[in-house]
Amino acid sequence: MSREVQYKSDRLAVLIDADNANADLIEALLKEVAKYGTSHVKRIYGDWTNTQLGKWKDKLNKFAIQPMQQFRYTTGKNATDSALIIDAMDLLYTQNFDGFCIVSSDSDFTRLASRIRESGLVVYGFGEKKTPLAFISACDKFIYTEILRQSNELTSISASDSSAEKEPKSSTKDSSSQKAEALNSQTLKRDREFVDLLKDAYKAIAEEDGWANLGPFGAQLTKISPSFDQRNYGYEKLGSLIRATDLFEVKEIPHDKNPAAKQIHIKLKS
Repeated sequence: MSREVQYKSDRLAVLIDADNANADLIEALLKEVAKYGTSHVKRIYGDWTNTQLGKWKDKLNKFAIQPMQQFRYTTGKNATDSALIIDAMDLLYTQNFDGFCIVSSDSDFTRLASRIRESGLVVYGFGEKKTPLAFISACDKFIYTEILRQSNELTSISASDSSAEKEPKSSTKDSSSQKAEALNSQTLKRDREFVDLLKDAYKAIAEEDGWANLGPFGAQLTKISPSFDQRNYGYEKLGSLIRATDLFEVKEIPHDKNPAAKQIHIKLKS
C-alpha cells in the first residue's frame, strides 16, 4: 500500500493512551483521523479506577470508544503502555487494517510505530509538541494536538458569533486574522530549517522544466518531516503557506477530468 496519505477508505485502528491524551480534544482528533480513513477500532487504555481519568468517561459513549482496563500493579511502571502495545500487535496480525493512529506523547511507542511500518502499514501519531523526536520520526505523519486545540477554539468563536450580533465582532476577527497571517509571512524566510525543508522537498519531485505539482510536493514534505503541517505556521492550506513564503512562482492549471477544479504548480524562484 502506498504511504501517500489521504486514502479515505483506509481501515484504521485508533489506540489512545488515556494518561497522555486530552479528553477535551477527542472530537477534533477523530475529525482529523477521518481525513485519513475510517476508524474501525477505537480503544482507549488506562486504569479506570483512577479518578484522574474522570473527564474521559463522558466521552466514551458519545464517540463509541472502547475503554480497556489496565490496573497499575506497581508504582513507576506503566502497564497501560504494555497493554496498548500488545493489543496493537494482535490487531496487526489480523491483517484487517491499513493503518494505525497512536494517540500519545510518550516515546515508549517508538518501536511499536516502527514495527507497524515494517509490515507496510501507515502510522499516524497524535501528541503534544513535547513528544520526543524519536516517536515523531517513527510515524508516517505526526499531528500536534495543539493544532486541534486551536481548531476547537476557532469553532467555539464561530458558534458564539453566530448567536450574537455579527458585524462588529466579525470585523475584529478578520483584522486579527490578517494581522497574524502578515506576521507569519514576515518570519517564514528567517526560519532556515523550514526553508531548507521546502527546498529539499521541491528538488526531490520537480520536473525537468522546474515545475512541481503541489500534491506530490506536500506528500514529500511529510516523508522528510512527519510532523510537517501547514497549520503549525498558521495556514489552513498548503498553497496559502507556499504563497506566503514568496519563495516560489505559483500557477493554477484546470484539472484534466474536472475543469472546475484547479491544480496548483510551483517553481522555485531563481
